[in-house]
Amino acid sequence: MALEWVVLGYAAGAEAIMVLLLTIPGLDSLRKGLIAVTRNLLKPFLSVVPFCLFLLMDIYWKYETRPSCEGDSCTPSEHLRHQKSIMKSQRNALLIATALVFYWLLYSVTNLVVRIEQLNQRIERLKNKD
Repeated sequence: MALEWVVLGYAAGAEAIMVLLLTIPGLDSLRKGLIAVTRNLLKPFLSVVPFCLFLLMDIYWKYETRPSCEGDSCTPSEHLRHQKSIMKSQRNALLIATALVFYWLLYSVTNLVVRIEQLNQRIERLKNKD
């Protein structure tokens, strides 16, 4: 199961880098290329959403089928393993939330940048008419 989390981590990292590149001021010469690349990658990155839902269901299933370790019913090593499992589940849930938020941010920022470019072109056309 570790491979799925690595893939999700790389996807979230790529989304974060693209959001960062789209929002950094001073990259106007590269902006059109960045917009084109990002718009082309939005559809493949949409697969992150069902992938995150699958991984969330996996966390839930592991939580529901996990043996309980309360009180004196388990040894210290079992208790430690139980605590590590809970912490890994929380970390993975945070990674899922991060990937989904970065996808939403990437989608929103891309649409805003495209809209700004369209409005700038309209302003230029209006200036050239006068």
